[in-house]
Amino acid sequence: MAEEKIEKKQAANPKAEQPKPADKQAARRPERREEQLVAKGVTFTGATPARVEEIIGRTGMRGEAVQVRVKILEGRDANKIIRRNCKGPIKVGDMLMLRETEIEARPLSNAGRR
Repeated sequence: MAEEKIEKKQAANPKAEQPKPADKQAARRPERREEQLVAKGVTFTGATPARVEEIIGRTGMRGEAVQVRVKILEGRDANKIIRRNCKGPIKVGDMLMLRETEIEARPLSNAGRR
């Protein structure tokens, strides 16, 4: 008899049948769906292409990063030229895929150099 009462309560309340998330914040968060682009086996997620226009100089504690000026080719900031830091070998004309295009790197200063 007790089992029949439980089944009747579940039938009356359809929300009780749905599994609840582990935490309440996960239930409130909307799912983010990022656009994915596929080109010759390479997947880019929500990135914006930019072309290197000028190499400004080396930066970082040991000179491991290079500061460059890039021209953004697509998106909301198309044709905008910004300053960015990047690691690794780079030359004028290379393409960078930027995750965001709003933040610009600080300009290099000659104060600490001798």
